[in-house]
Amino acid sequence: MRVLIIGCGYVGVPLGAELVRQGHEVFGLRRTAEASAELVEAGIAPLAGDLTDPDVLSRLPGPFDWVVNLASSNRGGAEVYREVYLEGARKIVDWLSASPPMKYVYTSSTSVYGQIDGSVVEESHVAEPVTETGKILVETENVLITAARERSFPAVTLRVAGIYGPGRGHLFLKFLKGEALMAADPERLINMIHLTDLVNAIIGALREGRPGEIYNAADDEPVGQGRFFGWLAETLGRELPPVASEEELKRRKRGVTNKRVSNKKLKSELGVALKFPDFRAGYTAEIERLRREGTLESDRWDESA
Repeated sequence: MRVLIIGCGYVGVPLGAELVRQGHEVFGLRRTAEASAELVEAGIAPLAGDLTDPDVLSRLPGPFDWVVNLASSNRGGAEVYREVYLEGARKIVDWLSASPPMKYVYTSSTSVYGQIDGSVVEESHVAEPVTETGKILVETENVLITAARERSFPAVTLRVAGIYGPGRGHLFLKFLKGEALMAADPERLINMIHLTDLVNAIIGALREGRPGEIYNAADDEPVGQGRFFGWLAETLGRELPPVASEEELKRRKRGVTNKRVSNKKLKSELGVALKFPDFRAGYTAEIERLRREGTLESDRWDESA
């Protein structure tokens, strides 16, 4: 297959490397050519261009059999979300409709679920995000669902939980730096997925995903913040982080939600088998990696000491 990965960064590089290993021809699109060497090392043909530029798509060396959209807002606000995700999706659908791929996979976010009662959420449940950025993600999903229904566009959406892995994991890195803050309610749930398992989920969606469908990409065990930080504190021999103020919680980009994201559909329909089914397995591997590198106890992390 000829594969295009749009936004070929933290997730896209290992995804592309695995697809290359499986015998596919992979192209990776980034905003600039600065990191082309990383893509070349992974066997990915580098392409440079900003998705918001209307001429970029028309210059890409298509056609492609599979397209994966991992474009990021780079922590921008609602205006950037609208330009990158919503308008980007519309441009991509129009561009690919002339020569449709066999499959198009878009990565959304489990932040679209606004539930606060700790309930289990599946793909069929209502997505009513409280943040403006979350609402834009839902609009983007609806563009793809409509294109699948009305234009036979082969779009599959993955709603991705918090990604962690080598060098990534917001709460974990904050904990190592001594900057973590815990929610006042220690039972408030965190939903996560390891990078390795997300790569496999995307490949599963490319192979088995049904156009117009949504799949949650999360691990088997949503965990309360109290248990998560308690495990880290015990494992690393450190103190629990302090509790965040209400004002601090309100500033958080995703808003305060509390839900258990179900991955049942991901595993049953796409056949995804998780290498790291829970946070303990994934973070044990990451802690061991940092120890092998000799960086776990370095001043870079232990800034509170």
